[in-house]
Amino acid sequence: MFKNHKIILASGSPRRQKFLAELNIPFEVRLIDVDESFPANLTAAAITDYIAIKKASAYDLKQNELLITSDTIVWLDNQAIGKPENYDEAFQILKQLSNKTHTVFTSVCFKTIQKIDIINDKTEVTFGNLTDEMIHYYLENFKPMDKAGAYGIQEWIGAVGVIKIDGSYNNIVGFPTQKVFEYLSNLD
Repeated sequence: MFKNHKIILASGSPRRQKFLAELNIPFEVRLIDVDESFPANLTAAAITDYIAIKKASAYDLKQNELLITSDTIVWLDNQAIGKPENYDEAFQILKQLSNKTHTVFTSVCFKTIQKIDIINDKTEVTFGNLTDEMIHYYLENFKPMDKAGAYGIQEWIGAVGVIKIDGSYNNIVGFPTQKVFEYLSNLD
C-alpha cells in the first residue's frame, strides 16, 4: 500500500508525525515556514482549507511525490482561535472555552504535481468548568503555545476538563486519521 507515492509530511507537529507513523505509512518530513494568515471574510473550515492549501503551494514536487499539509483551528462564538501568542492570551482563551462547546476544524491538503485535493473534519468539544487554578496549573506544566485553542486534548486539561466530544478525537489532536487513511487508500 502507498508504494506508488513518496509521501512527504509538511508538518513539524510531533502529533501529526506520530499519527502518520501509527498508520504504517512511510513518509519523510519536509518543512518550509509559511505565513498562516488568512482573509478576514473566511469562516470555520474555509479558514483551515485556505491555510492548508497555502502551505502546500509553497512546495515544488517531483513525479510520484505526494505532499500532505494540514491546519487546525478552534471555532468559538463565530471566531477562529489559533495558537496563543503568550501565557496571558492562552489563559484568556481557556477562560473563554470554560463551560462552553466549541468546534475544532482540521483540513488536510494532498498535493501532487498533477492536482491538489482537500479534506476537512470537524469535532464538537465541550469543556466543563475550568477554574483559574486549573488553567494556571495546565499552562505552567504543559505550555500549550503551539496548539490551536491553547490546549491539547491528549494532555491533562483534556482528561480533567472535557465533558463531551462529538466527532473524531484524532481530529481534535490535529489530524483526522480515518479520513486521511481513506484518502490515501484510494490513491491509484
